[in-house]
Amino acid sequence: MSRKFLSSWLLSPILLGITAMIASGAIAEESPSASENPDIADANSVSSPEQLAQVQNSNTFDQYTSESQTQAQVTSVNQLSDVQPTDWAFQALQSLVERYGCIAGYPDGTFKGNRALTRFEFAAGLNACLDQVTNLLSSATANLVTREDLALLQRLQEEFAAELASIRGRVLALESRTAELEANQFSTTTKLTGEVIFQVGDTFGDRSLYNVAGGPNTDDSDDPTQTYFGYRARLNFDTSFTGEDLLRTRLEAKDIPNLSDVGLNNSLMTRTGTDGTTDGFELDDLYYRFPLANGRAQVYVGVKSLDLDDIQDTVTPFQSTGAGAVSRFGRYNPTTFRGPEGTGAAVKYAFNDKVQVNVGYLASDEDAPNASEGRGLFNGSQTASAQVLFEPSDRVGIAVEYNRRYFREGDVNVSGGTGSFIANRPFGDSATTSDNLGVQVNWKLLKNFELGGWFGSSWAQQKTNGEDEATILNWAVTLAFPDAIREGDLGGIVVGMPPKVVDHDINNLEDRDTSIHLEAFYRFQLNDNVGIIPGFYMVTDPDHNSNNDTTWVGTLRTQFRF
Repeated sequence: MSRKFLSSWLLSPILLGITAMIASGAIAEESPSASENPDIADANSVSSPEQLAQVQNSNTFDQYTSESQTQAQVTSVNQLSDVQPTDWAFQALQSLVERYGCIAGYPDGTFKGNRALTRFEFAAGLNACLDQVTNLLSSATANLVTREDLALLQRLQEEFAAELASIRGRVLALESRTAELEANQFSTTTKLTGEVIFQVGDTFGDRSLYNVAGGPNTDDSDDPTQTYFGYRARLNFDTSFTGEDLLRTRLEAKDIPNLSDVGLNNSLMTRTGTDGTTDGFELDDLYYRFPLANGRAQVYVGVKSLDLDDIQDTVTPFQSTGAGAVSRFGRYNPTTFRGPEGTGAAVKYAFNDKVQVNVGYLASDEDAPNASEGRGLFNGSQTASAQVLFEPSDRVGIAVEYNRRYFREGDVNVSGGTGSFIANRPFGDSATTSDNLGVQVNWKLLKNFELGGWFGSSWAQQKTNGEDEATILNWAVTLAFPDAIREGDLGGIVVGMPPKVVDHDINNLEDRDTSIHLEAFYRFQLNDNVGIIPGFYMVTDPDHNSNNDTTWVGTLRTQFRF
């Protein structure tokens, strides 16, 4: 209302001028007889319904004028606290409302013709009619405005000048307050969200044999794994200071077995995506994210669990440990999205809607706070990464990333806790570096079908106790079925080869056979807060060893979010 009000306020002298011009022209054309008895003259000149309406409007105007002169002897309109339906001003405004459709703001679209109005309510209605008439005058429909209506508007403006001026002041004050609120509308807030997972699972088949450099051999093939019932609980405290930044603090407690333990299935290929055990609730995430360059850049700084999959795009719908793939391997490329991580900084920069570059440096959050020799932020285990994300459309995503990792002695994890034990520690506990290249693709072919996958290659070098080298490969093809049965559901199939040593300077440490990972799961999203995810995966020739029988892993997860 404010902008139109000001414009109509400024145009009021124009309305007065137009009224005077029309009036002078009309008077010049009147005959003497018409001047003596204008009512008779108007009645005699009526030849159409339109002209009759104009005569009636003129008579109504004279009636309003006569009534106002009579009522002025009792009280002045500008002294009334309310404008009554019997007042000339009320009836005049009602006539304008009905003629020009300038409703006074009632939500049901009607003008309350039998209700008393305060002077400010009346002024608001008058302002609406001023806006409407102003629009007509500034358009090609100016001839729809009659001389009598212009005179009415002029008189109403004079009678309610104080209220109109007051409204103008109030509007300006409201605009000032609104601008201040918009500039300072956000206050520091912390939002609590949570997730609880109940997981039942077991493995079927013989326990795997393995031979790892610097480790023991196991030749007992009996699988001792029992059906388990584990849990994971997370509490996220998301704090924002500006409305565009995020300080994430997460507490986590969990107890889900690591099936690769030597006393269980004895293969990294059987690990689930949720495994791990804590001693009660522990700090799991602590990082801060804020925008730069008008939102094109996102800067991350973290001291706990700022991971590679936080600062890079995995280009897969299976990333979530709670509602995505069942297995650890099935989530994403393990050699480029896992590594020494947790503490450091990163920047994501979007050049446009199609191209984004992500770079970062992360150190192990176990080494970073340790000031001892061979540890700390730059001398312990660490990862330097770079990724280019290309999205030619909202249906296709392609990511290419490279990272260089350093694993200090005794902290080697080249394949991210997946694949064969030799792929994970190709030189035993010796300090190791690896250069890793990965390519990810995901294509939304149909509304309920996505095709994707990845390929990863790692070149590892021994840094202590020798100078051996090894090459490690892994790949996967993924099929996703979002909203397959109902909205929020997700079906998934993963077929791939877990990390395998295809070349090693020590010949007997190459993986001679090939394991194939086949996984399927379906998330039944019962509502916004509860989902049930049954799933299984099988691994042929576990640990890339044909002497091992196929292993099956089955799980049933129930996810609660709040």
